Amino acid sequence: MLPADLVTLLRCAKTHEPLIYFPRGEDGRNEAAGFLVCPGSRLRYRIDAGVPVMLVDEAEELEPAVISRLVSRARSLGLPVPT
Repeated sequence: MLPADLVTLLRCAKTHEPLIYFPRGEDGRNEAAGFLVCPGSRLRYRIDAGVPVMLVDEAEELEPAVISRLVSRARSLGLPVPT
């Protein structure tokens, strides 16, 4: 898991917006599946061995419907969602 103070400092490499951190993946159960997502740019950043890969070229671009689902899921898990 990433330290909370680091997560608050991280920003999307493309838009510089705050990110949503899923520390245990979308299902909230698997720490190895953690990732960061930016609703504004629709980019999903992976975390490799505890290190966020904050490169636009390495990020996965998601469809708007997937972003909506992830934002809803983050809220249901009680994760901080930037406004």
